[in-house]
Amino acid sequence: MRAAKQHKKVASLPDCQSEILLMLKRSKTKVIAPTLTLGLLQAHQATGKVMFSERETQAVYMNAVRHLKTFMGHSLHIGAKWEDAYSRRTLPKYQVLKPLDVGYELLSPFTRFSRVLIPWIEASIRDYIASRLGEIPKLEDKKFRAQLAANRETFVCLLEKNIELNPANFEFICFAVLRVHLEKFACKIYRDSRAAAHDKGVDISTNFGVVYQIKKLSVVNQKMCDAIVTELQANFDRQRLEDGNVILVIDDIHQEFKEFLINMKIQAISKADLMKLARQFDDEEDREKVLRIVHDEFRREYASVIK
Repeated sequence: MRAAKQHKKVASLPDCQSEILLMLKRSKTKVIAPTLTLGLLQAHQATGKVMFSERETQAVYMNAVRHLKTFMGHSLHIGAKWEDAYSRRTLPKYQVLKPLDVGYELLSPFTRFSRVLIPWIEASIRDYIASRLGEIPKLEDKKFRAQLAANRETFVCLLEKNIELNPANFEFICFAVLRVHLEKFACKIYRDSRAAAHDKGVDISTNFGVVYQIKKLSVVNQKMCDAIVTELQANFDRQRLEDGNVILVIDDIHQEFKEFLINMKIQAISKADLMKLARQFDDEEDREKVLRIVHDEFRREYASVIK
């Protein structure tokens, strides 16, 4: 039997940086491993410590989260609830920490290059989160939202730019536009699942019986279309589907497949349809509300739990 491939030994500054970039690439809802690494290196740089207890490891992580909140000007995608698995299993995998009988040892070359790595990690975390969020953090500022909402083209341009970034942006922006539109008809909608969840169930429910499922994908062939129908039939009862109470919100769909779904009593709303709807908001207050809802949904799901 062939032996398992050994992880390359971290021996140089580029190796350290490669490990940090790998941590970022594997990050999901929160940037945890790079933040903990930053906290440990900051503590080492300040005190010379290389030995840390579990409690000290947790403390430097929380300090790093608070530091990054100030550094970035927001708390999105950082500050997950502490788990001892971060120090016990996650960082040893990247050769940052070595578990001891009691506590952990911060390893070289991370210690040797800590002075260079600290600002580099700060910038890398900031840039990674910015690539995922776009201009979303700025929407916390009411004046910024008002400026965007004052001009229809600027408002639509921001939505079009940010909806492309990732499935979470797609879901939150779709939800915000639909919510503001439906409220004009005294209809309420509720986002039920976590962003980009893989539970394949309801993403948005309503007070009038209709449910929405959101998928950031393009339907370009019959095979994909058939797969979606099969999935919806498995996830929703026959009566709901026959009553036309399941709506698919999707990135893009060819007209022939859209008509096929209509024949199956499934309405498909594309990204283009959503942007056309957004462009029809004549009232600045409606446009500002869309932007506020987008930020509120990001904050609800991704804001730091560490104060």
